[in-house]
Amino acid sequence: MTTCTLDRLASIFERFSLHAHVFNAGPLCGTSSYHHEAGRGHIHVLKQGAIRVETPTRPARIIRAPFLLFYMKPVTHQLIPLAEEGEVVTVCGEIDFGEGLENPITQVMPGLIPIELESNPHLLAILNLLFEEAFNPACGRQAALDRICELLVIQLLRVSLEDKSTQTGLLAGLSDPRLAKALTGIHKEPERAWTLEQLANEAGMSRASFAVKFRDTLGMTPGDYLGHWRLGLAKSLLRKGRPVSLVSDEVGYSSAAAFTRAFAGRFGQTPSAWVKQIWHNQTAATH
Repeated sequence: MTTCTLDRLASIFERFSLHAHVFNAGPLCGTSSYHHEAGRGHIHVLKQGAIRVETPTRPARIIRAPFLLFYMKPVTHQLIPLAEEGEVVTVCGEIDFGEGLENPITQVMPGLIPIELESNPHLLAILNLLFEEAFNPACGRQAALDRICELLVIQLLRVSLEDKSTQTGLLAGLSDPRLAKALTGIHKEPERAWTLEQLANEAGMSRASFAVKFRDTLGMTPGDYLGHWRLGLAKSLLRKGRPVSLVSDEVGYSSAAAFTRAFAGRFGQTPSAWVKQIWHNQTAATH
């Protein structure tokens, strides 16, 4: 693993809380289905056997252990064990950066990163730790599995940044030395009144070259990405109880009114109405 001179992930984890939950560790006895509406990504570690992976937008694929499927954002998919090739053993977990389908991170992440584990020995230590905890029950097992899974997510993101395995999306942008500087600036200082010229200067590029490179890599303009990041961060802050007037300043809007217009234009309701809905849903869930 190379030394990190510009921590491209730090501001992401500072702004959004990563949570993982391991829900299966053992034999996969039948078809397992996962739906994007749930708003979570998934990690499936195939320790033994073979499975067929089916998604609505991709051809079916057969994979054999040892293998890892990293669904970085919500994607509908099925895992079907191939019983004729022996018992299938998996460790499966959900991953969540918060805000479900509206999270600005998952929106610009690739849907799936498949990893052949035999070709990635640097993942061996953390996977051995995961397997040790998964198949040797002890006190605190679930909490330990969840924390190890979160560490695995960070390690997988590091691997993806280093091997430049994704061609488009946020990881591709962060893998590019020039775009990474502009993206890190946005992530660290969303309150700053960024202009295209300032972002291009961060990247050390001309405005025109930067705008084209950014759009081709991220799939949206720098201004659109900045807006996505600000509003996603705003949701996270509002959920924590921050008042609208403070949130608007923290995420870079000139006034609460400007923030409210942008929020309503994106999500179809005002920040205050969204907060009331969140609290209502949480109250209903506890009764």
